[in-house]
Amino acid sequence: MRTKFLIPFLAIALLTVVTSCEKEEESSNTANFNLNITGLEDLGSTANYEGWLILDDGPVSTGVFSVNSNGQLSQNSFEVNRGDLNTASTFVLTIEPSPDNDPAPSDVHILAGDFNGNSASLSIDHGAALNTALANSAGSYILATPTDGADTNENSGIWFLDLSSGSPSVGLELDQLPEGWAYEGWVVVDGIPVSTGTFRNVDDFDNDDSFSGNQGGPPYPGEDFLINAPAGLSFPTDLRGATAVISIEPVPDNSPAPFTLKPLVGGIPEDAIDHSNYSMDQNLVFPTGVITR
Repeated sequence: MRTKFLIPFLAIALLTVVTSCEKEEESSNTANFNLNITGLEDLGSTANYEGWLILDDGPVSTGVFSVNSNGQLSQNSFEVNRGDLNTASTFVLTIEPSPDNDPAPSDVHILAGDFNGNSASLSIDHGAALNTALANSAGSYILATPTDGADTNENSGIWFLDLSSGSPSVGLELDQLPEGWAYEGWVVVDGIPVSTGTFRNVDDFDNDDSFSGNQGGPPYPGEDFLINAPAGLSFPTDLRGATAVISIEPVPDNSPAPFTLKPLVGGIPEDAIDHSNYSMDQNLVFPTGVITR
């Protein structure tokens, strides 16, 4: 006779356990969110990506992760405080040094997005990231080597300026970048990228002239490739057939190659003539993503 009472008793006990677990889960102080991001690059061993929830009283870290050479995140799901996740207005992704002794976000904000319900679309043009989609980017350049005098090795230098009026003028149209970022000019010769220097203003010198001669160049970004050639190249060279690039670089920058943000790219014609203007093309393919809470 006892058997007929056993099944109802077990059912009640099981229901009590399930209900208890559900209540415990609901009252847990932690919750998970997922990141789905494409277009990020491998930062090497001296930097990481770090996520931040933006709350009324400041940012809260969601943890760091890396990206491999295929663009895959080392971690897609993150556990954070439930209350912080539910009340956050914005998610921001930064680049941080590794090791990192500063508990605050760096100035290098690469993606951000505002929550709309349980998700946020992440982009570079959010006000908490680069604050521009770079849609108006445009550029031109000439081949010339003013730092070793006139009519000498003229195809071995590139200057991002406009000479169409007969006098040098601004050749790049680029939006102002926030702190934590700088533009950098490049030529890619035989697959080897060589920097012309970083800059924040299109109408001033860049920060490097380590390959130039001993005479002055124009007050615009650019470089003559005359001395101190990197491994695999010899200077002077011939830039015809190479590729000109304007990238956006994190500051500080731990890589000798262009960063993934390259708003302007232009193949230098095989028959390019020195002191003639050539245009660059927009290359507005940037990282994007979604966070789901």
